[in-house]
Amino acid sequence: MVEQAAGRDRDAPFEGLFESPSPMSAPDQGPFQPIPEMLAHWARVQPDRPALVCDGVTVPWAAFDRDVSRIANALIAMGFGRGDKAAVLAPPSIAYAELFFGILRAGGCVVPLSTMASPQQLEGMIADSDSRVFFLGAGMRDLAAPFADRLDGLLPGGRIAIDFDAEGWQPFAAWRDAAPDSDPQVEIRPEDHFNIIYSSGTTGVPKGILHSHALRWFLIRRFEAMGYNPEAVSLVSTPFYSNTTLVAFIPTLAQGGCAVIMGKFDAARFLALAQAHRVTHAMLVPVQYERLLVHPDFAKADLSSFRMKLSTSAPLRMETKRRIAAEWPGGMVEVYGLTEGGGSCMLDVVAHPDKLHTVGQPGFGTELKIIDDQGNELPRGQTGELVGRSFTMMSGYYRQPDKTREMLWYDKDGRAFFRSGDMGRMDEDGFVTLLDRKKDMIISGGFNVYAADLEAVLSRHPEVADVAVIGIPSVEWGETPLALVVRKPGAGIEAEALRAWANGQLGKPQRIAAVEFREELPRSSIGKVLKKDLRQPYWAEVEAARAAAASG
Repeated sequence: MVEQAAGRDRDAPFEGLFESPSPMSAPDQGPFQPIPEMLAHWARVQPDRPALVCDGVTVPWAAFDRDVSRIANALIAMGFGRGDKAAVLAPPSIAYAELFFGILRAGGCVVPLSTMASPQQLEGMIADSDSRVFFLGAGMRDLAAPFADRLDGLLPGGRIAIDFDAEGWQPFAAWRDAAPDSDPQVEIRPEDHFNIIYSSGTTGVPKGILHSHALRWFLIRRFEAMGYNPEAVSLVSTPFYSNTTLVAFIPTLAQGGCAVIMGKFDAARFLALAQAHRVTHAMLVPVQYERLLVHPDFAKADLSSFRMKLSTSAPLRMETKRRIAAEWPGGMVEVYGLTEGGGSCMLDVVAHPDKLHTVGQPGFGTELKIIDDQGNELPRGQTGELVGRSFTMMSGYYRQPDKTREMLWYDKDGRAFFRSGDMGRMDEDGFVTLLDRKKDMIISGGFNVYAADLEAVLSRHPEVADVAVIGIPSVEWGETPLALVVRKPGAGIEAEALRAWANGQLGKPQRIAAVEFREELPRSSIGKVLKKDLRQPYWAEVEAARAAAASG
């Protein structure tokens, strides 16, 4: 299964493209230990303690570890070998959690597929990742139906139904339970492939972000400082195909804690589960925090067991951070970073109430710089693109070495940093203010306008619940800012009054051309506002005119 691509081994297509800091050299982290070995350890020392809870079912550590081994052995018996890939398309569940770690124990690499992708994209991801086995959940059968019968790269018997019966599919439970429950003892090295996460994309096959076991191991050690240990009870309420989920879910189990899994987020159920299971940790996205804080059960729920809450995927509003710090027991950390790794920041919300407009300081093992359009490093206080390097850098975009090279920026010493595509600035204390995706920056009359600055002002209005600012075509300025606003229930402010209020606090080049009200803003499954979708209607006529001119 080795073929040459751009002169490189198919199984290690990015080796030598850049010199990243080795996680093995991270200070005070101890020797590398594969995650499947860590799970086996906890099964031995606490066999009867709960490892997984989902939909009223509790799986103790000994049973969890046995099922992980059964899955690993069942895969190996099919001809699944070290480095092989296995794709999973399903909502979070106990079976999914066991599958995830069973694939790893077999020496394989997990390919968690987005339940929000199109059938065409999903088929492309499975082919692009070289997946040999495909696990499918019942609720995703319609998504998989257009392509499931033409996945030629799978092993014989490689279509496995997690929770349904159908011709041509092996039933998961019977397949798993027919295998021995002994650990197959497959050697796992730090550089081995751990997972491929496909980045979001609206057309074509997204890029596959390849992570190593070393990267995941380092993140486990990094999260120890936030109380991930055998006493941790982590409430998992985001999809397994998102790195947002994995950065907290994996440390929970690797450190001997318990993961309470929600197949789908619901604010009332989240609060009930948190109280019932005395939850200590949660990784949420901003839209989930917003829904929880306004839910009538929030004030009544006993959340005193919480030690730490984390937020990532999109900036959290300042007022939301203040409310969490004041009304929700335990610590609160906002995390900024890329699925690709490189630059990351952390903001301790409780410790730094005067820095809530930022996403914090560079995390442990991270070096962050700001560069201009020409690639020159900028001093603190100036705005540019964030680039970073750290102990957690992806191995590369799978099978796309050219895309990996495009992401790299080299400093004067020849060290590789990852380009984030995010615009921001760093203050004298090292705190980073995040502004915009570079591609979302509004250029109005020759001035760079950052939507985040405008959104921050509008968010301070007492009648604004949610807001997104986009650039729309302007004959006079090229493009101009438009504010799309969701008002709070019962709010009566008019669009022109809100525009005037905001513009009174903004510089002349930043002034908003118009305000439009919306019932809600379109968001991805992990809460990111889909600005491309918001811009499309306004730019469709311009794009059509450009296309017509180009065709002559």
